[in-house]
Order: sequence, then C-alpha cells, then structure tokens
Amino acid sequence: MSAVLKAEHVLRRLGGEVPVTLVDDVSLEIGRGEFVCIMGPSGSGKSSLLYLLGLLDVPSAGRILLDGEDTSSYGEDELANRRLAKLGFVFQFHFLLAEFTVLENVLLPMRRLGRLDEAAATTRARELLERLGVADQAAKRPSQLSGGQRQRIAIARALANDPLVVLADEPTGNLDSAAAANVREILHGLTHELGKTVVAVTHDPAFAAAADRRIGLVDGRLRTSEAAA
Repeated sequence: MSAVLKAEHVLRRLGGEVPVTLVDDVSLEIGRGEFVCIMGPSGSGKSSLLYLLGLLDVPSAGRILLDGEDTSSYGEDELANRRLAKLGFVFQFHFLLAEFTVLENVLLPMRRLGRLDEAAATTRARELLERLGVADQAAKRPSQLSGGQRQRIAIARALANDPLVVLADEPTGNLDSAAAANVREILHGLTHELGKTVVAVTHDPAFAAAADRRIGLVDGRLRTSEAAA
C-alpha cells in the first residue's frame, strides 16, 4: 500500500516565554484507501497533528509529504492550492456558510478550484447530495437543517473536488447517537466503497472500532499504532 500522506519527524511548537509543544517528533505513513483514527486524551495533540497532515498548519520542524510531494518549501498559495485540490475537511462544527443554500455550499470548493465548468460542477454537487441522502435539501439554508443533515452536507462539500484524503476532526462529536451512527457509516463507506483515504480524530470508540488502524497520541507523541481486528 503506497503512502498518500507521510509525516517525517514532525514537530509543532508554539513560541513564547514558555514554549508549548503540541506535536513532538511524530513520524507516520498513511496508505491509499486506508481508514485511520487518531485517538488520545484531551490535549494530547490529536487535532494539531491532523492540521499538520492537512496542511492547515506548518511544522516547526520535520516535513509533510502529500502524494509523494514534499510540502515543506511551499508558500501559503501553494499550500492552499494543494488543500483545495487534494484534501477534504470535515470538522465537529460543519462551518457551512449560512447565507448560501446547501447546493451553493457544496459548489464553493469546485468554483474556487475551477476544474469544472458551472454545469458540470452543479451536476457533481447534486450527485453527491443524492449519494448522501440529502438531495431534497439542496435549496434550503443550513439553519433549516438538523445537525446530522448539516454534517452530511459538510461531507459532500469535502468530497466536491474528489480529494485524495478526507480529514475529519471529531465529526460526530456534536451529534446525537442516531446522527453520529449515520455519519460514522458514511465516512467508513468512503474507504470501502469509494477507495478514499480517511484520517479522523475521534473520542468515539464505535467510530474507531471499524478503522483499519488506530493511532494513539499522548503528550504530542505517538504510541504504538494498533491494527484493527
């Protein structure tokens, strides 16, 4: 299994009078089509590591390779372009834009990347909404939807540009048990049905149970990864 994401001796440290180390000398590889969960206690650096893997933050030392590309020398514009073209993000809070319809929210990443014309982008957006069971919500605003529906829209938006990797930060943390189970099923299906690589931070043992691999993080350092049964 070839690595689509690779961290090499990555350090994330916040400066100041008393420096704080969030991620401490982490090296790992994540394969194509793999579902990986990052777990650990609060404050262990899970989200910080996810943001480094997702090129949202820049390491203080070490490097991140995405699809074989060393991103350590990239400027802000290059990093933004790689995120837009190759990565999709799902967060605990959906971050849908309230002034736009569901369809417009899913169209946004495609319009920014400019890979598809408007007709093709609209067709893809509607297909994603159909796949996720929310096609009938396309004309509504996010405020008119349930929490579970909003998170499914966020997943559709994450998939809009057909990313290599979907990164999810506590994607079920703000949902009731039924909606959380639905989102878990959808994200697990991305690997098994679509062959996507998914990297998720979670406290939810039911979510992590179906992962191909679980990675433990304590005080910013890796514990031994555990293959799923």
